[in-house]
Amino acid sequence: MSKKLSAPALSTAVLAVAAVATATLTPVPASAVSAPLDNARIAVHFDLAEGQTPENIALTPRGTAYVTFAQGRQIAEISAKGSTRILATLPEPADGGVHTPVLGFPLTSGIVRAHDGTLYFLYATGTPDLTGVWRLRAGGEPQRIAELPADGLPNGLALDPRTRTLYAADSALGTIWSVPTSGGTATAWSTAPELASTGFLGANGLKVHHGAVWVTNLDKGTVLRIPVHHDGRAGSVRTRATGLPGVDDFAFTGHGDQLLAALDGPSEVALVQPDGSHSTVLNPADGLQNPTSIALRGDAVYVLSAGWITAKDPNLILAHLNE
Repeated sequence: MSKKLSAPALSTAVLAVAAVATATLTPVPASAVSAPLDNARIAVHFDLAEGQTPENIALTPRGTAYVTFAQGRQIAEISAKGSTRILATLPEPADGGVHTPVLGFPLTSGIVRAHDGTLYFLYATGTPDLTGVWRLRAGGEPQRIAELPADGLPNGLALDPRTRTLYAADSALGTIWSVPTSGGTATAWSTAPELASTGFLGANGLKVHHGAVWVTNLDKGTVLRIPVHHDGRAGSVRTRATGLPGVDDFAFTGHGDQLLAALDGPSEVALVQPDGSHSTVLNPADGLQNPTSIALRGDAVYVLSAGWITAKDPNLILAHLNE
């Protein structure tokens, strides 16, 4: 989510404008500044009036996408053909979520998929009975498996299948939590100062990659790498990229440490090289409306746009990675 809009204004803008949902593929002009991405097209339009502000995405090998709708309190399945099916709606907090830190509305955020198809995701409500890590198994009901602090804002989520550990980035408390996939007590895995916000959102997007936890800081525009020691403890933080305004979630391209990052505020996708240099590869002319999350399946790139600031056309964009 972008730093440019206050919580009350953000909520008002999102609720004030409706977008008609459709699964029709809609070509849009290719206007990327750099060549690695092409054939960008809007694959799915979501309904803004229904709270279908897509926040995070997890893919299956066959191209099905699982998406969290931030304001809708929902988990949705998007088929490879573009149809949307709601799998679960999370319980609304008794106070309506007005005490959710920073935002003032219940936030359904990070999502990951395990090899057995189990979905894990995050929910922040500002209340101790609902905020935390949740699980959804095929054909089942959503269940909270770990409590997280009610004064926090769990946002990005990553899974290390080797150790069966979930890592959750808390944008309000500047903390990365670790939780076993079986559930239980959350541990503050890292509280490094590099994770803290400067007034809005700090630690945000999260991935496990090559023996480390990688995390963005939206306020500071940075990409950070934190090694995972053999005993599971967090190592020292290293800043791998700077100058990425409103950086939200990201995905590795499969070329070493190269990654694609969603820049929420400017409505751009940046290709970030291992040395930290970066270039714009998608922008608003390609259909981006405040992108929040990126995923890759082979050379297919999935980009979610929430429309937080533009207040129009939250969507899923597909593009082709040339490298």
